Amino acid sequence: MSSVLYDAQGPRAKRRNAVFTVVFLLVLAALLWWVFGTLNDKGQLEWALWKPFFTGTEAWTTYIWPGLQNTLKAAVLAVIIALPLGAVLGIARLSDHAWVRVPAGIVVEFFRAIPVLVLMIFGLALFAEYTNVSSDDRPLYAVVTGLVLYNASVLAEIVRAGILSLPKGQSEAAMAIGLRKNQLMRLVLLPQAVTAMLPAIVSQLVVIVKDTALGGAVLTFPELLASANTMSGYYGANVIASFTVVAVLFIALNFALTSFASWLEARLRRSKRGTGAVLGTDDVDDINAAEVGGPHKTDGV
Repeated sequence: MSSVLYDAQGPRAKRRNAVFTVVFLLVLAALLWWVFGTLNDKGQLEWALWKPFFTGTEAWTTYIWPGLQNTLKAAVLAVIIALPLGAVLGIARLSDHAWVRVPAGIVVEFFRAIPVLVLMIFGLALFAEYTNVSSDDRPLYAVVTGLVLYNASVLAEIVRAGILSLPKGQSEAAMAIGLRKNQLMRLVLLPQAVTAMLPAIVSQLVVIVKDTALGGAVLTFPELLASANTMSGYYGANVIASFTVVAVLFIALNFALTSFASWLEARLRRSKRGTGAVLGTDDVDDINAAEVGGPHKTDGV
């Protein structure tokens, strides 16, 4: 039986796929067995190395929780600043005025081309040389600065692409009923583009959370991954156990973020289902009157 998207598999294709599946599972099982055996031979699976994470709270309260707090602090600050900045830059790149469009394009292309780690290092140097920020706070400021500059540029391209992906008829219809350019952007294009952009935006937010680890590796920022190094040294070089726990926490954090985004996207799609109503000239006059804050006048009154 055939589908619109593909042809149904024949007997030979089914047998071949079944063989490939069995071979893949056997190779995967052998790989896992080899990893388990190697870790066991090296003594990395001994209970003494994993015990601090399952008995007592010292490892969690002294190392993991403070590191997780710093990771979340840097990520949240970066998201709060980068999202609106990226939206502004993305919209500015679509401006009809060259004096707005060209500088925004230069800023986006410049910071998008520089690795985020380089931006963090430059930020640390700038805060040390030209500001009075204390040495304890400089790593946080540098991490947030690097994340904001890079990710705002990437988000700007996501916003621009999301708006340009909408059918041209949307803009033409809005202009035909008398909406101004800013009204077209706020009332027609952005509300529709947000739903289309949401998966890409969430992917970038996950990148922000993970990139906080660069600050711990290079700038001595005490985030979650950096806490694993200190923790593994304190508990007798349990590197595998410490980094496994930290990896699971990163996975859980990012999975929660993507799950929330999926729920929000589905909710937005349900709420934006149109009723089929068509705006008339009176409706447009009402919108324009609300924009200027004055009463709507009709029939020459």
